[in-house]
Formats: sequence, structure tokens, C-alpha cells
Amino acid sequence: MFLSSVGFSIVIMSIWPYLQKIDQTADASFLGWVIASFSLGQMVASPIFGLWSNYRPRKEPLIVSIFISVAANCLYAYVHVPASHNKYYMLVARGLVGFGAGNVAVIRSYIAGATSLQERTSSMANTSACQALGFILGPVFQTCFALIGEKGVTWDTIKLHINMYTAPVLLGAFLGVLNIILILILLREHRVDDSGRQCKNVNFEEASTDEVQVPQGNIDQVAVVATNVLFFVVLFIFALFETIVTPLTMDMYAWTREQAVLYDGIILAALGVEAVIIFMGIKLLSKKIGERAILLGGFIVVWVGFFILLPWGNQFPKIQWEDLHNNSIPNTTFGEIIITLWKSPREDHSEGPTGCPVEQAWCFYTPMIHLAQFLTSAVLIGIGYPSCNVMSYTLYSKILGPKPQGVYMGWLTASGSAARILGPVFISQLYTSLGPRWAFSLVCGIVVLAILLLVVVYKRLVAFSVRHGRIQE
Repeated sequence: MFLSSVGFSIVIMSIWPYLQKIDQTADASFLGWVIASFSLGQMVASPIFGLWSNYRPRKEPLIVSIFISVAANCLYAYVHVPASHNKYYMLVARGLVGFGAGNVAVIRSYIAGATSLQERTSSMANTSACQALGFILGPVFQTCFALIGEKGVTWDTIKLHINMYTAPVLLGAFLGVLNIILILILLREHRVDDSGRQCKNVNFEEASTDEVQVPQGNIDQVAVVATNVLFFVVLFIFALFETIVTPLTMDMYAWTREQAVLYDGIILAALGVEAVIIFMGIKLLSKKIGERAILLGGFIVVWVGFFILLPWGNQFPKIQWEDLHNNSIPNTTFGEIIITLWKSPREDHSEGPTGCPVEQAWCFYTPMIHLAQFLTSAVLIGIGYPSCNVMSYTLYSKILGPKPQGVYMGWLTASGSAARILGPVFISQLYTSLGPRWAFSLVCGIVVLAILLLVVVYKRLVAFSVRHGRIQE
């Protein structure tokens, strides 16, 4: 999970300038499709790889999926070669990288099948911490590759141009190959029941005499659907928060593009470190109060975080009167919102006017969100999100029981991918049209509905073996 997340995040910051360099016809709306293609590919692949892992050794879908990601990264490094339609090659490359990332369902299914109920939460938290750490370090490596510059060096024999845009994906491909080697050498099929006793495994042929049969019983489908919905909400609200951070801070605090990229990058990196700490703390806390209580508490903390973001008082943001011609991000599409994350301040030494754009009518009557409000909200969301994230799929794996979970984990991953597509689109349109008061009020309403759903199904979110009376809760 660590190597995969590094391979993904290491290229994120360079997509927009690379897209502009290879294809002058690419605009902000197409950037939105390039970004979304990863989640779309993952959403399609997750159930497929999950089903595959239910009936065959898990090494197979893992190796094939990583090989697809390696090939897609190599394609990305060559998208500048064709004479035309380069942006579509990039779109395909990112979609295939996402398709390869559908192996997350296999990984979670493997962890669920290889751990007992008591080990499950700790193992899931460790996996999430490794994934979060990879997402933190990826952009750091990308910054290092920026020293190579746009010109870089060219390997004429194979027409490979190594520069600040292609070097990260080539490292991602190398990490993928390393991943395949580690899987071939270290990964072994292992399956236990909820008590930790080894049981018969459909994923490998060898069987020992002390294996126990897989317990029989029906899975609580209501709990399964509810957990999928809750997981969707968790990723939906965090995806929209990540999207809105930059335009919100530029509008409210009149930050320039350079300041927004720097300060918001520091904030998001700090949230990543906070998430790793939360993942570690969850392992201890879950043993005392249980996963369901942590999940409920996480949603409440997230709701408080977004409630604090609601504008109050009689102080208004600085108005940007000049026509900025796309200098302020929130004025059109999701793709244009994301552009700021790739904009280099060196592209334009004149930052232009700052503040809340006059085109956004709500700037005239909506009070500003103070910096203390924003930072407090970010800290709370940084606490609630990782708590809800790891608890939702930990509970999900326990609800499913010791039976093969590949397909079910595939659907859970697909729901998360859909959330990462819809969340940014939802918040960008709502924020631009109606402003932060309506946008965050509706987000609070969504979180309240999630909390109500959790309360309704609270007693059903129990482990398979507990529900069938084989293990005491």
C-alpha cells in the first residue's frame, strides 16, 4: 500500500503543466476528466479484481494489476511522442493507472481473511497509516524531481525524455516492479476464521489436517449496504474538503496563487501527519470503546468541523473588482479549481488582484471565514476523517465474516472511487454559485443523515461470528 500510494501521489502535482506542454488544446475542463479518470478506472476494476481473488490465488490479480499500472506509467512517460491527440493518451494512461489501483480491494480482502477479529483493527490501521504516509511523501519526491527541469535529458535510442514530468512516473513504474518482486517472494496465502484458527482456503491448493471449515451463515445485507453508504459519505466529504481548500483560502484571505499553494500544501501535509498519528491511536482506543463508537464519534467530529466553517459575524472578505480572466479558481469547472495546485508562481510574476471575485455574488453579503475558524475546522476534520475511514472498512470486513470478501471489498472500493469523483464536482458548483454558507450547510446536513443512518443500524454492525453466536462480543 505504501509503494502504491507513493507511485500515485508522486505525479499529481505535475499533471497540469505536463498536459499543457504536450497538448495546447487541453483546457481546464479536460484536466477534470484526467483527474477523474483515475477514480473511474479504480471504480470499474475493484469488483473485477475482487471477484478474481475469491477463486484464484491473490498473487494473480495483484501482479496483473500492478503490471497494468507499470505499463500505464510507461505510457504516461511517452505521451509527448505522438504527433497529435496527446491529451487523450494521457487520459488513457491515468485511467489505466486507476484500473491497476483496483487491487486495493484485494489487499483489504487479504488482510480481512488473514486476521482474527482481535487483530483486524490493528492491521487495517497499519495499512491505512502506510497508505497515508505514501500520499505524504509522494509530493515531496515530486518536488525533488523538479530540480531536473523541463529540458532534462533524452535517451534517443528508445525516444525516452527524462525530465521533471516523466521522472516521477518512471520512479512509479520502478516501485511497481519492486512491488511485484516483493509479492512473488514474500506473499503467501493465509486464511483464518474470526477466532484465528486456520481454515480451508480456496486461494491455494495445499491443505493441512488441522484446518477448520468456513462457518456457514447469511451475511447481514442491510449492514453491508449501510456500511457502503457510510464509506461513500466519508470519502465524499474529505474529497470535497481537499478540493475547496485552495479557492476558499484565496477568496477569504486574499492569498495569491503562490501563497495559497505554499500555505495550503503545508496544511494538507500536516493533516496527513495527523492522520498517521490518529491511525496509530485508533488501535489502542478501539480495544477500549469498540469500532462502532469510534465511527460514530468520528462523524460527530467531522460535523463539528464543517459547522465551524459556517460564516458568522459582520466582517466581509476583500472584494476582487478587476476582471481576473481565470486568476481566481472557483469561477467555472472542477478542472479549473484544481489548476491552482499545479500553477507555478514563476509563470506570472504579476499575481494580479486578490480577494473574492466580483463574479461570485455571495461575496457581497456572506461574512468571511476567519483563519482561526478554518484551521480549527481542518484539525477536527483531520481527526474525524481517518477515524471514520479505517473504522468503516474494519467493521465492513467483520460483518462479512471469514468467507472470501473480494467482491464485497471491490464494491466498497468502488463506492469510495465514486465519492472521489462526485465530491469535488458537488462542492465546486455549489461553492461558486451559492457560497460557503450554503455549501457547508448542505455538507453538515449530509453528515447528519450519515449519523442518523449509523444510529439506526448501530446494533447490526457486529461481526459475523458474533451475530451467529459463535463468539461473544
